[in-house]
Amino acid sequence: MGGRLLEIGAEVFPSGELADYRELVRGGGASGHQPLAFGVIARSLGVPFEAALSAYLFATVTSLTQNAVRAIPLGQNAGQRVLRHARDAVAAAVDDIAQLCWDDFGAVSPGLEISQMRHERQRARMFMS
Repeated sequence: MGGRLLEIGAEVFPSGELADYRELVRGGGASGHQPLAFGVIARSLGVPFEAALSAYLFATVTSLTQNAVRAIPLGQNAGQRVLRHARDAVAAAVDDIAQLCWDDFGAVSPGLEISQMRHERQRARMFMS
């Protein structure tokens, strides 16, 4: 998904920074993860950090909510209520993230990461992402 975002970003928002990052990814010098691609595009557009982070987090919550609406018995109205309540949580997360230091960088949930890696290679998936 990061690679696809880089392609779209290069077409819609071309910049030297984005071109450099795409070349690093193509050459194997960078991984091209979606959050990094999003960050490079946002920075090249001059989007302030907090605004870019808010947009990325809310887009992630929106994507997960859309998946839930399709995959479980969660109606459209309930999905919209989830998104409304997520707004405050996203704002709080942005504030929390602003307080982190470099030692906090890279903290992950290993179980979630392993599940995501397995999902990518499953024979049958509900959603391509």
